[in-house]
Amino acid sequence: MAIASFMVPLGSAVPAFRLPSVEGGTVSEADFADASALLVVFLSNHCPYVRRIEDAIGAVTAEYAAKGLATVAVCSNDVSNYPDDDADHLREQAKRAGFRFPYLVDESQETAKAFKAACTPDFFLYDRERKLAYRGEFDGARPRNDVPSDGASLRAALDLVLAGKAVPEPHTPSLGCGIKWKPGNEPV
Repeated sequence: MAIASFMVPLGSAVPAFRLPSVEGGTVSEADFADASALLVVFLSNHCPYVRRIEDAIGAVTAEYAAKGLATVAVCSNDVSNYPDDDADHLREQAKRAGFRFPYLVDESQETAKAFKAACTPDFFLYDRERKLAYRGEFDGARPRNDVPSDGASLRAALDLVLAGKAVPEPHTPSLGCGIKWKPGNEPV
């Protein structure tokens, strides 16, 4: 069953995080202080919604990195029940999709809760002051449609944010697989 983003209020500050990377070491929001914008994407390896657009995510984020965008992905799924989302499989996904950004593991699921992430994929774009400027879909591509995955919705938001402008509402919520919460860990 598809789940939509919670649509966190615009202007919300980026939550602090420090998580292990699938490549080793830890990464925090402070590591991106010099970037013109920060994109935090909640992803997973097994979700068909993510699989449908993952190559385009790799391409769009690489293109916009040259314009000042920093990107970080977070997987918060319960790997006990969804082993395809463990660090080894996330490394494979990053290679397959051409991700050039850190891919982090949120084992406690506290980061997903802090961001109010609901699904994979779930996109949170922060401006230079690290205030939420866009939360919504990547584009209109879904597992059962033929819409090209080109990142049109996110691209439009990125162009505005990197130009120092607001992204006018409404933002179309992201749609995807619900985050796989550990039993008793579901947000309320």
